[in-house]
Amino acid sequence: MKSPTIYDVAEKAGVSIATVSKVINNTGRISDKTRKKVLSVMDELNYYPSVVASALTGKRTHMIGLLLPNLANPFYAELARNMEDRADELGYSLVICSTDYKEEKEQKYVSLLIRKRVDGFIITSGFNNVDLVQELLDHKIPVTLIAYNITRKSLNTVSVDDYTGGYQATAHLAELGHKRIAVITEQVQSSADRIRGYKTALNDFELLYDDNLFSEAQATVENGEKEAGKLLNLEDPPTAIFAFNDILAIGAMEAVHKRGLSIPEDVSIIGFDNTILAKHCYPPLTTMAQPLDEIGNQAVDLLVGEIESKITRKQRVMLSAELVIRDSTGPLKKKKKTNASDVSIQ
Repeated sequence: MKSPTIYDVAEKAGVSIATVSKVINNTGRISDKTRKKVLSVMDELNYYPSVVASALTGKRTHMIGLLLPNLANPFYAELARNMEDRADELGYSLVICSTDYKEEKEQKYVSLLIRKRVDGFIITSGFNNVDLVQELLDHKIPVTLIAYNITRKSLNTVSVDDYTGGYQATAHLAELGHKRIAVITEQVQSSADRIRGYKTALNDFELLYDDNLFSEAQATVENGEKEAGKLLNLEDPPTAIFAFNDILAIGAMEAVHKRGLSIPEDVSIIGFDNTILAKHCYPPLTTMAQPLDEIGNQAVDLLVGEIESKITRKQRVMLSAELVIRDSTGPLKKKKKTNASDVSIQ
């Protein structure tokens, strides 16, 4: 499909090419109505003026667009802060957009950032519009992915070994004697590998996989509490819950507390990420720590390297998560046996 041109934008907006150029470059006197009309048509046609402008001028803006699904999630907030610091060290500014897992927001922010002439994009897990990533690649715009992989595409990516992380978290609970281990997964790409690790660990410890112990939700405390509540209401409830991020784990802890149960005496809970919340909840949360500093640094370095033509071959960086044991996990509490001598005969 032929890419739209400035002529297409002018024709559809009913204005001259000069007017479109003024809107793109924010020069000259243009009415707000006309400006909004041109920008709307540019969005509709997916016209990326900065590609042409950059090619003509050879200038960089030293701005990087960062797209993440939920800035309210401490994992993404801490990651963004780390990347902002690294970008600043390299002479770049970070423009951060939170998409709320919505494709329309992804489209909106990509168009906005291109109009601002960012030099490249860092896109994290939770991004749904694969076609939009392909459009960026088609326009020769540098892209680096975090915890997100598009098969058969040559891209710089930075990921954590989610399979091993999922295995280690599950194995930790199994080693404590837990046999009914539930999971609350997140609706992001990295969950697939954590699920594989979870299932492999169950098999290695000769534990059966049970569909009833599997739950999925977007990462909010409320969802974690809701899904954990369903699990705890089962006729044969789990004695341990592996939540695929700290937010869901903290929600699960709320569900346990509200039922008058104790952590870890009645239910053990483990999270994933090791955000600041993990240290400050009660009890402190056992979790798989992701190396946030290294993830952020690697992603920015790869993108800037591509922007500045210092890196000519795409790289896939795989980092490791580390088990951090705190007070939310413990040995399975054995049920007291009732002795015949303890039973009174009426």
